[in-house]
Amino acid sequence: MNSNTFRTPVPCPRRSRRSRRIASIAAATALAAGPTALAGAVPAHATGGDGKASAVVLRAGLDVSLLNKSVNVPVRASLNEVNAPASAEKTALTVDVDGIDQGRPFSMVRAEAASAKATADRHKAEGRTHLTRAKVHLPGLPGLPLIELENVTSKAVCVAGGQPVAEADVVGSVTVLGKKVTLSAAGPTRVDVPGVGEVRLDLAKTHTTSRTAAASALELKVSVNPLKLNVAEVDGTVTLAGATCEAPTPPAKQPPEEQPQEQPKEQPKDETRPQAATKPQHLAETGGDSTTPYVAAGAVLLLALGGGALYVARRRA
Repeated sequence: MNSNTFRTPVPCPRRSRRSRRIASIAAATALAAGPTALAGAVPAHATGGDGKASAVVLRAGLDVSLLNKSVNVPVRASLNEVNAPASAEKTALTVDVDGIDQGRPFSMVRAEAASAKATADRHKAEGRTHLTRAKVHLPGLPGLPLIELENVTSKAVCVAGGQPVAEADVVGSVTVLGKKVTLSAAGPTRVDVPGVGEVRLDLAKTHTTSRTAAASALELKVSVNPLKLNVAEVDGTVTLAGATCEAPTPPAKQPPEEQPQEQPKEQPKDETRPQAATKPQHLAETGGDSTTPYVAAGAVLLLALGGGALYVARRRA
């Protein structure tokens, strides 16, 4: 006969004691490990992040209208543009733009030397550029360089915890649209060529904040309208030798560990002890005191009595 009554299993005393013993051993092991076992889950020191840097020999942002303004072509070109955290360096000498000269590549920049380098790590971020003997052309004016220059450099350096530095320099002669110009750091230089257009040059622009720096050797704002020559219209900006950086985030400073304070040592108390009364020193040389004369007199008396008794005894004999 089947029964629907189920008995609750009775735990085995031996097994229960064994389970309690294992649990006790595990708890004792955890307590013995103490905070050292948990310390591995928490980083000992907070680390900072890598910095950032960039460098570019030339960057152009131009709007080009082809013949009779029937077609507008944006030109976004760059020469040797690099970015870091990872170290990068480029040394190309030319940059070509497609879709301008009836679908044929248009050579916008030619240089004897052109380099851009960017590096960044947890200690320093740095961008550098160098351009030597370069000619920059605009679409629609292949025979007349926008600018010819001898030597330009720029750098931006950002060190963790330090003041960022931005520098730019232009060395040698500069020719804009066929005209030699003298650049001034006091303000922009304007070059106007009748029948061609106008160019405004800003020399050696730098900017720094508490953690960033930026530098560009030359910035040209171009407004060329050679429609009288039946070529094209070009508006935009050309930047030469640009560099930027952002300082690495320094590691978070750990609060100084509290040193146990030393208890001030108790200064010995200035105890005034009573001085013993000074006894009068009599016969200090022989060690005698005030009873010595009486003892000596008694000895003499006994000696005299002894001598007298000896004399009487001899007479009687």
